[in-house]
Amino acid sequence: MNPATSRLCEREGAWYKWEMLALLWVAFFLHQGDRQIYNAVLPLIKTGLGLSDVQLGLVGSVFTLVYGVLVPVAGFVGDDLPRKWIVVASLLVFSAGTLLSGWSAGLVMLVVFRSVTTGGGEAFFYPSATSLLAQFHERTRALALGILQTALYVGITLSGLVAGYVGQRYGWRNAFFVFGSVGLVWAAVVTVRLRNTPQRDAAAERARVPLMETLSYLARRPSVWLLSLAFGAMVYVNVGFLTWAPTFLHERFRLSLAQAGFHSMVYHHLFAFVGVLVGGKIADRFALVRPSVRMETNFVGLLLGAPFIYGLGQATTVTACYVALGFFGLFRGVYDSNLFASLFDVVAPRLRASATGLMLSFAFIVGSLAPAMLGWMKARVGLATALSSLAWFYLLGAACLLVAVRFFLSRDYVHQTSDSSQEALP
Repeated sequence: MNPATSRLCEREGAWYKWEMLALLWVAFFLHQGDRQIYNAVLPLIKTGLGLSDVQLGLVGSVFTLVYGVLVPVAGFVGDDLPRKWIVVASLLVFSAGTLLSGWSAGLVMLVVFRSVTTGGGEAFFYPSATSLLAQFHERTRALALGILQTALYVGITLSGLVAGYVGQRYGWRNAFFVFGSVGLVWAAVVTVRLRNTPQRDAAAERARVPLMETLSYLARRPSVWLLSLAFGAMVYVNVGFLTWAPTFLHERFRLSLAQAGFHSMVYHHLFAFVGVLVGGKIADRFALVRPSVRMETNFVGLLLGAPFIYGLGQATTVTACYVALGFFGLFRGVYDSNLFASLFDVVAPRLRASATGLMLSFAFIVGSLAPAMLGWMKARVGLATALSSLAWFYLLGAACLLVAVRFFLSRDYVHQTSDSSQEALP
């Protein structure tokens, strides 16, 4: 902890870092909740605005594309500007975009308010929020970041329930009004309670690597390309699933929007949490004796998850659908558990942040195709077939990981040393 951080902790008290975590947890809950409410009330928007399935999917596709393009920009901005104000600005922008989405009168307004404003605002939150937590939680970093991550699962699950209920009872516009208004209020709370962040220290400044040097380094590592392709396939599945699963349960099994929004998410994310714990535990136990275990864990997650994605679309009873959702989530969690750990195995420590941002950007750009593509397929072959087709992308991702493990990992693997942060770039 640098001197500026220490002085701030002394002034605010030892509990300030936990207050910070609480402030950011609620903000991240709203971040994820705002993302899912559109999907929860999709049938109502379709009827209310007279949009086609492809147009509905296009809104989700542009949202994800904007997010993917801006994520690496957000990382660089977070290195140079006060992170408190980036977090506050992000919360204000995506909450305002959510609120304004409720006044949309057609496709263009939805794209502007939902896709561009909300998606662009959300892109800037996570890099600065996690950087803040990591700086103030040196000895409790894993715990703090783990707690923050639970806001993703809770936000997606509860927002589907709340948005579906509000939308069906009071109209889809009010779902956006509720979440957007709460976000604006919370932005005011964060403005008052979150403190200005210390500037980056000199060591961190020296550690920065020029972008072209980073790209040149990564271009010579096939394992990085293959990990990125696998992650892109996984995000394609995830974005398509999040967008259309509530509608599938609503139309296939005649669930209310509140029930569909909740049940389409809760089993998947509950078991994903279990999968993260199991996959992380297994990989950590064997990583020292088997360097390939992290990528192999990723491979198993995608390979074994594929049949349950197919089964999700083909389920003829709601119980079978819930079982498929649960096992799909379990193996998605197994993959997630070693997602960035696998990347860090083949990237020099000085370039990990840049590599993470670039891989995230690539994956979300690929994933942005899913909502519109599934909307197009829904109109032609049905939503069940469209969702089942996502299994092929998990298999494609698994194939990429298998190639990486068999042919490139031994060459690309970065052996950790006590002075690895100063490693020269080849």
